[in-house]
Order: sequence, then structure tokens, then C-alpha cells
Amino acid sequence: MSEPLRLSVIQVTPLRQNCAIVSDETTHRAVVIDPGGDVPRILDTIASRGLFIEAILLTHGHPDHVCGVADLRDALGERQGAAVPVLGPGIEDAFLCAGAGQAGATFGIAGARDIEPDRYLSDGEHLELLGRRIDVRHVPGHSPGHIVFVAQDDRIAVVGDTLFRNVIGRTDFPYGDQRALLAAIRDKLLTLPDDVSILPGHGMPSTIGAERQNNPYLQNLDTL
Repeated sequence: MSEPLRLSVIQVTPLRQNCAIVSDETTHRAVVIDPGGDVPRILDTIASRGLFIEAILLTHGHPDHVCGVADLRDALGERQGAAVPVLGPGIEDAFLCAGAGQAGATFGIAGARDIEPDRYLSDGEHLELLGRRIDVRHVPGHSPGHIVFVAQDDRIAVVGDTLFRNVIGRTDFPYGDQRALLAAIRDKLLTLPDDVSILPGHGMPSTIGAERQNNPYLQNLDTL
């Protein structure tokens, strides 16, 4: 049986976004999720651990999650000698990815650039990465095309800005929808086992069980 995946976090951008590096420590292969900025720090971590990056994954198109993608993709392609694919988010977030550079500049993200993913992802897809199956689940509401990545065998879910410790993602955007977010959390996240660890886009990790029991936003979801 494979060793469990290692999940490590680099907080990037002035918004302290959780850029995740998910790695197989036996093969030294990894994916980077939501590299919003501070690309030199991400590259230094990758190099210091001798990791080969299979893909860059994006949960959604907000600038603190995507503004470092173009620089990271370019640098990794040169370092590894082959293009590194950028996968996600859902196509509904294409307008956010296309305007990420300008939006990122307003938040003080140095070197912010727009991003065009190699492929947008859809609910129910299964990615074969790191010798494992990683499930894609569409959890809209914070943004229209927000997706989460679930490695069920390793009990890890990287959930972006959908679910946090004792709170849920913001929905006070023109395209936000709290009812849709709560329904998607109920149907796509709370169906996971209680022992699945969740890494949100900001702040501390939690578990599905802890949020099911303690998160005040997740009570009485059957009334939606």
C-alpha cells in the first residue's frame, strides 16, 4: 500500500491564501493547488524537496488563488523540460481567470497575471495524478465555477473558499449565492466520511466531522 500523501501549505499573497503542495514522498511527485502568488517561495520549496510537479490545480478563479499560475507554469516548464498542465477551475469561472491580473493588482499581488487553464474541469471527473484517483466536485456559490479536489483514499479534500473552520465561504459578490453554496456543501462535501481532512483556502484545516458537528452554518440544511 502506498504511503499517505503529504499535504503542506505555503501562505501566499497579502491575503494569506493557502497554496497547497500535495506530494507522494516515495516518488517525489506532486501537484500544486492554487498558487496565487509569491512564486519564488513556491519554487524554493519544490526545489528543496526535490519534487516533480505533475500538474497545477485550481479551485476557482479569484486572484489570490490564480495570479501566480502563469509564472509558476513558465518556471516549471523550463526547469522540468516539459509543459506542466493547469487544470481547473470550472468553466463558469473563465471570466475570473481572464481578469485575474487586473483584479490581483488591486489587492497588491506582485506580478499578478491573467491565466488561461489548459483544461477546465467538471463535476464528477476523476483525475489520475500521483498514482491515485483525485475526484473533482463542483461546489458553486462562492464563485460559479468553484470546484474541490478529493483524494478519498488519503482522506484529504482541498476545498478552496467553500468551507472553513466554523464558517463558510463569502457569497457577497455579484455572482455569489449562499443558498447554492450551502446546498453544494451538503451534497458534495458532507457526503464525505467524518475523518476526511479539509484544507480551506485560508486559515486552519479542519475535518468533515468537526464541521458537521460544530459549524453553525451547516445546521438544518435539510430545510434548503
